[in-house]
Amino acid sequence: MTTPQLHSEIAAAAARLKAGGTVAFPTETVYGLGADISNPTAVRRIFEIKKRPSDHPLIVHMAGSSCLPRWARHVPEQAWRLAEHFWPGPLTLILPRSPCVPENVTGGQDTVGLRVPDHPVALALLGALGPERALAAPSANRFGRISPTTAAHVREELGEAVDMILDGGPCRVGLESTIVGFEGETAIILRPGGIPLAALAEVLNGKVVVAEGAKRTTRVPGSLSSHYAPLTPLGLVSQESIGHQFGSLVLKGLRVALIGWSDQHFPPDIGKNEKVVYFSMPAEPEGYGRQLYAALRQLDQQGFDFLLVETPPDETGWVAIRDRLQRASCISDFKFQIDENDSVRGARNAANETTSG
Repeated sequence: MTTPQLHSEIAAAAARLKAGGTVAFPTETVYGLGADISNPTAVRRIFEIKKRPSDHPLIVHMAGSSCLPRWARHVPEQAWRLAEHFWPGPLTLILPRSPCVPENVTGGQDTVGLRVPDHPVALALLGALGPERALAAPSANRFGRISPTTAAHVREELGEAVDMILDGGPCRVGLESTIVGFEGETAIILRPGGIPLAALAEVLNGKVVVAEGAKRTTRVPGSLSSHYAPLTPLGLVSQESIGHQFGSLVLKGLRVALIGWSDQHFPPDIGKNEKVVYFSMPAEPEGYGRQLYAALRQLDQQGFDFLLVETPPDETGWVAIRDRLQRASCISDFKFQIDENDSVRGARNAANETTSG
């Protein structure tokens, strides 16, 4: 439900988009940076604002599943079943693009990612644009950085580079959509997200598999090995090694933020060290996912030398969270690299400048 003031802002945003502008808007997953896909100059502006590689495709946001035939050349039965069950919602379908979808939206590929967001502001904005238009909209942040889940996050990172920002409050899901492609009668998960594999499999009678990285032929957003990353070096640590890793960093006089969910295996005197902050996260995946990006942003701004994150459970409900944290982690062999704090920070900062949706 939208207020009269927000309704007026949505109308102004739709007019701005029709005129070739860019608008940041809320979805249930993260905030998106939108442009009319039929305007190549506006779409190009998205890549410029985000500093995004031109071959990295954008997801197209539509007003409803009835728009699928306009933007997709062919829609298999499995795609229709998923769309009817999960849309509006955090699901992106990879389908053959129609002639209405320009190549600069798809990174030159013959496929396009399509979804219907589940947020009243996003749906009102798409409705105001009309059925003949759709929005190319990656996350409203610099490429490779932490995705925004509030309008304030967008303002902090993109500022006046965006023509307009619609504030729809914090995002309800907090993690990006699940991306699904198709091969024959089988659905292939190309990126884990807000819809778990089990839910997809239930709708498709088990015909769902997870893509193996080396065998992927379709480029999709969020698939790079380093993504969703803070500038502060971040390391994933197991429950068993938390004490050792934490102690090694503290002995070197480094400022450390420890992000945990189990409240186990932590040093009993953790709260007594002024160089250390313990940040407790929810122990269930929905709450953890909703808070993750906001927590990383908050801690990234506080001048810590390292962010230590307790590895989430190896369970199906945590797959998307583990994926995001693994991509945000600065180094895989973290425990052997803690003596190289300065070089690691420098490498991470350089990487974000050159590769950082």
